[in-house]
Order: sequence, then C-alpha cells, then structure tokens
Amino acid sequence: MTGPTQRTTPAVTADARAAEAMEAEQRLAEEHEAGRGRPAWGPLPRRSAPKPASPLFSLRAPISASARWTLAVLSFAIPFLAWVVLSVSGAVDSTFLPSPAAVLKAGVDMAGTGELFDDLWATTQRVLEGFGLAVLVSVPLGILMGTFTAGQAFFEPLIGLLRYLPASAFIPLLIIWLGLGEPSKIAILFIGTVFFNTLMTADVVRGVPNALLDVSYTLGARRGEVLRKVVVPHSLPGMIDAIRVNAAAAWNFVVVAELINSSAGLGYRIVRAQRFLQTDKIFAVLVVIGIAGLLIDVLLRLLRTQVGKWAA
Repeated sequence: MTGPTQRTTPAVTADARAAEAMEAEQRLAEEHEAGRGRPAWGPLPRRSAPKPASPLFSLRAPISASARWTLAVLSFAIPFLAWVVLSVSGAVDSTFLPSPAAVLKAGVDMAGTGELFDDLWATTQRVLEGFGLAVLVSVPLGILMGTFTAGQAFFEPLIGLLRYLPASAFIPLLIIWLGLGEPSKIAILFIGTVFFNTLMTADVVRGVPNALLDVSYTLGARRGEVLRKVVVPHSLPGMIDAIRVNAAAAWNFVVVAELINSSAGLGYRIVRAQRFLQTDKIFAVLVVIGIAGLLIDVLLRLLRTQVGKWAA
C-alpha cells in the first residue's frame, strides 16, 4: 500500500494546486466585476491637437531671411534707442553718457583731422602682426596636439598652465626684455591669444572621426596624406571659428598693449581722452573698434563659408 500511495501523491498535489489557482482567478474576476477589486484605469483625457509653434521659438528651427534680418536690426536698434532715451531725458549726465549726436560729432572731428584714421591703422597693424604671429604658431601646434597623443601629452600640461597667466602681468617683463617700442606691444597680443587658440585648434582636430582615419588607411593612404587630405580639411572650418573668437580677444588686448608708451592707436586715444574727461571721443573710438571688429568677423565668416561649404 505504501508504494502506490507515494506514486500518486505528486499528481494529486499538482491537481490540487491547479484547482486552487483556478479558484483564485475566478474570485478575482468576480470581485472585479462587482467593483470590489482594483478599479480599472480611467480613460485618457481628451486633448486638442497641439498648435504649431512659431519657428522663432522652436528648437533649431530655420527662420526666414526677413525674420533673420529683422532680428539683426533689432539687436542694434534696441540698445541704440535706450542710449537715446537716457541721454535725451537727462537721466544720466552728459559728462558720463554723451548723446549719439555728440559722439558722431566727435568722430567726424577726429576723422577730419586725420588722427582717427592714423590711430585705426596703427591699432590694426598691431593686431595683424601680434595675432597673425599667434595664429602661425598656434595652428600647427594645435594640429600636432590634436593628431598625436604624444604631442598632447607633451604640450598640453604647459600650455594649460600658461593660459591662466594674464597677459597684462607680463608688461613689466616685456618692457625689460624688449623695451618700450613696438615689439613689446606685439608680444602682449601674442601672449594673450596664442595659448587659447592652440587649445581650441587641438580640440577641433580631435573631433575628426576615427572612422575617416581608418577608411583612409584601409584605402592605402599614408600618415602624411591622411594628415593633409583628411585631418586638415575636416578641421579647417572649426579652426577658422577658433580664429574668429580669438580675434576679438586680440582687439581687447591691443588696448592694454597701447598703454606702453604709445603715441598712436585707438587705445592710446581712449586713454588720452580719459585724462580730459572727453567721453564723447571715448565713445566714438569704441564705436570704431566695434565696427572694425565686426568687419573682421564678417570676413572670417565668409572665408569659413568658402573653405568649408560641406560643414554644418
């Protein structure tokens, strides 16, 4: 009797468990129908179709050419109108905030005597020499750091340290080393821009996809060919963008550079006007600096468009 009983016990137990499971499911179904179980999910709320958002407030949505020009004009018109209101209303004394008419008259007077054009050329020449030298050094160095890991490991720690040293702190040393002439002014512009442009160029070069390099090697290109025909063309638009950013920094540093025994230059003219509280001349020179910087930026944008039409 013991043997047959032991053989039938597992089957009986399985049947009992199955019966209990069916009973439990039936009870849950009955409770749900009677409303005593967990309530069913309610219907989703009715929502109207979303209204199409204006391209002006959509993420990265293209806008029309007319809207772009309108916004560009407003970006200048709004600050100019605020300037007119503050100066005309007398809320700010004219000694501290001259009217646009006074600034225009001061600029015309300086242009009439020729000093404005002489100062503009002197400053532009310093920017071209100092920042041009920085570009000649930083671009090859940035390509080296961005292409070769060994170059990055060797140069980046030192350049990363030097970029935090303010260029104005080198003025006493530059006067001792180079004197009070033009070389010290060019050196300030060089020191103030070369390290930043090097690191930005290296970041751009490191952004070249490895897949392009692998495909180039697979097709039989050598290291020099990959560098000339893949890395540099792919990085060129980004390198021009880095030059655009640091060109603005060069115009900032030129004012500091022209504090060193200058007899001409826009920075020199600002300091000279400050001594006699000629704020109208200061504003006029600032407007000229802004226009010159904007023209350089536009030229670099056009250059980027021509050499990197494939870039987004």
